[in-house]
Amino acid sequence: MSASCVMSETAQSSAAEQGARTDTTTAFIEECAELDALVADLSEEDWARDTPAEGWTIAHQIAHLAWTDDVALVSATDPAAFKTVVEEALADPLGYVDKQSEARAALPPAEILTGWREGRARLAETLASLDPGTKIDWFGPPMKPRSMATARLMETWAHGQDVADALGVTREPTERLYDICHLGVRTRDWAYFLNGRDVPPGEFRVELTSPAGETWTWGPEEAAGDEALGAIRGSAQDFCLVVTQRCDLADTGLEANGEAAVWLTFAQAFAGAPKSMQP
Repeated sequence: MSASCVMSETAQSSAAEQGARTDTTTAFIEECAELDALVADLSEEDWARDTPAEGWTIAHQIAHLAWTDDVALVSATDPAAFKTVVEEALADPLGYVDKQSEARAALPPAEILTGWREGRARLAETLASLDPGTKIDWFGPPMKPRSMATARLMETWAHGQDVADALGVTREPTERLYDICHLGVRTRDWAYFLNGRDVPPGEFRVELTSPAGETWTWGPEEAAGDEALGAIRGSAQDFCLVVTQRCDLADTGLEANGEAAVWLTFAQAFAGAPKSMQP
């Protein structure tokens, strides 16, 4: 199971460019470095450990991130070559990404790690060098550099959680969660679309406590008292775990009411098959 790399330009641009606080390219690299520290000294036996994603080992998790970073770089630097990748993906829309991860996961761990390190560095350098308004082709509509960096940050964090869980490690949350939370909030309508549901008539109220103890908010306060909308309150980390589908709402400390509580049962900050269709 992967946090897919496909999302609409509307959802991604809104999430990455309206209110995001950080240099997302730097945040992406920092998130990669934190995950790298977890896997760099693992034995081959540990690389073969199962993770919460069914059928995926730690090797699969890192291989998937490496592949997606490489494909994003291809898109940013060689649109013609990327078109070929898209054609291959369209020929096998439900299995293509996982097959790429499977192939890379079969490589020696040292080779997987080196490829991931080199690929993410090249991608970050390329994204930072591009004009902010550049459109980068993707599996759906094109994305701008900041949108791409935000997507890579989110996916690295999510798969990093799978690795941490497999190793029994508790990660310290960082302020990088802001951009993932923002992505989660702004992709709400995307989740409704994927699940064939009517989009609510207005924004939900979201109040999250940051790792530093600040309150991050989205949406109007009055939405909390409207059952057609509702509110979500709790920790930023719990919210990120839910919108990346790493944790069910009931297993977190999040509090929600109205339609907002319903949304959290199928929310996803990534594209791909909706929760109801996943194995």
